[in-house]
Amino acid sequence: MICFKGLRPSSKRADSNRRTLLYFWAHLWDGFRVLLVEMDNKEADEGDKLKSKLMSAWNNVRYSWLLKSKTYFSRNSPVFLLGKCYHFKSDDIEDPLASCSSVALDNKHIAGNVEAFRRDFTSRIWLTYREDFPVLQGSSFTSDCGWGCTLRAGQMMLAQALILHFLGREWTWTEALSLQTLDTETWTSNAARKLVASLESSIPGERQNQPGAWLATWPRHKPAKASTHPGEAHHRRVVSWFGDIPSAQLSVHKLVEHGRASGKQAGDWFGPAVAAHILRKAVEEATDPELRGITVYVAQDCTVYSGDVIDSHGEQPSCSGTADHRNCRAVVILIPIRLGGEKTNVEYFNFVKGILSLEYCIGVIGGKPKQAYYFVGFQDDSLIYMDPHYCQSFVDVSTTNFPLETFHCPSPKKMPFNKMDPSCTIGFYSRNVKDYEQISEELSKVLRPSAKEKYPAFTFMKGHGRDYDLSSPPAQERKKQPYLRESRRAGASTGDFVLLKHAHKAVVHS
Repeated sequence: MICFKGLRPSSKRADSNRRTLLYFWAHLWDGFRVLLVEMDNKEADEGDKLKSKLMSAWNNVRYSWLLKSKTYFSRNSPVFLLGKCYHFKSDDIEDPLASCSSVALDNKHIAGNVEAFRRDFTSRIWLTYREDFPVLQGSSFTSDCGWGCTLRAGQMMLAQALILHFLGREWTWTEALSLQTLDTETWTSNAARKLVASLESSIPGERQNQPGAWLATWPRHKPAKASTHPGEAHHRRVVSWFGDIPSAQLSVHKLVEHGRASGKQAGDWFGPAVAAHILRKAVEEATDPELRGITVYVAQDCTVYSGDVIDSHGEQPSCSGTADHRNCRAVVILIPIRLGGEKTNVEYFNFVKGILSLEYCIGVIGGKPKQAYYFVGFQDDSLIYMDPHYCQSFVDVSTTNFPLETFHCPSPKKMPFNKMDPSCTIGFYSRNVKDYEQISEELSKVLRPSAKEKYPAFTFMKGHGRDYDLSSPPAQERKKQPYLRESRRAGASTGDFVLLKHAHKAVVHS
């Protein structure tokens, strides 16, 4: 729900939800006690499955309880969402563009009112924890609840890139404004129902006519009607690629499988840098013909090598112009960076704002320590994000006209920038070589270090990564700009750069 400061709407279902929660907590302890006894008596593998099921439901309660009931926006400040600028006061003033930054004005990505923002935000694909999906290979997990949030944030970023690739930035979902907004009490009430249902289903002798059985009722989605609206076929296809089944091209099953190469397995924590490399591998090995027209490039040690990106686009002559995307290979550019030491350096907030103001930006995989979010915009000193922590039921995307409602979020969330974890991965979508040249030019402006920022968050280099020996500085320093350069600064010490070959974390700032 989008609210404005000073306006606090009441919840019509608050009393009913509170009664549900009170009933839930009254039964919770007894359920836990009985279930723990049952798990001790079962075989190890079956006990692990029960624990996984219980933890999925419990994390759902825990995270939904922590959600803010309302997200408040100011009418006096512009809101940026993946390169678009919205001003909620635009209906009341003569010049709604006056408060939008020059970056957005140059890109001409200025939009209007609250409804336009809601439609745009809700149209972004929302990928969250899921439960009861087919077991992840090599484990007993049937849910990623409690550990898969970074993978989900990465999926959301990649989904945005695919939406840009097939449908463009102006596309919005026709049903975006019809989704029901869930407040905290509703979400927590639903989570409570699911947890009690999980407990009761695991306790021998429970029957539907026993106390608490009515809580097991969970809303079921009706099959979606086939849409003939232009773009909906691609929309549904993109969502299906991220379905939670082993055969889906970019499913959590595939990501966990590729994570093994980095020493990760189901249940482990995945950082933003590792997630970037997993996404690259997943797209590289995708078999769907429509995914052959896009690839992923991951920056090396906070450095984007222009020659490598241009090579990734391919050498088709049409790709340097404005030809249809089907004749070119687009590139998703992922840049793992670190915005400070143990805490995020607040001086980087203007940099993050500049990144999210660009039309080529596909967001940021970041969050709080050990809790990943997908950052898509900002207002004033707060970041706007999509939260993957709400655990939803499995949806079989292999069925015809599977429901799309749970893949879209009607409720934006905000977080102060100073709470952001310094480790993150930023992303851009480049349709062709001409796009890349424009991206590098615009980013060079954003990357100009200020008087307080000793080094830019990342850099561009001409040539290829193989042309540079990163183990030692170049023999002779070349004349260059600090934000768009040909070689790494001579004499760079380990205090300036920390090179971790596989995690690709770099730039430790004094």
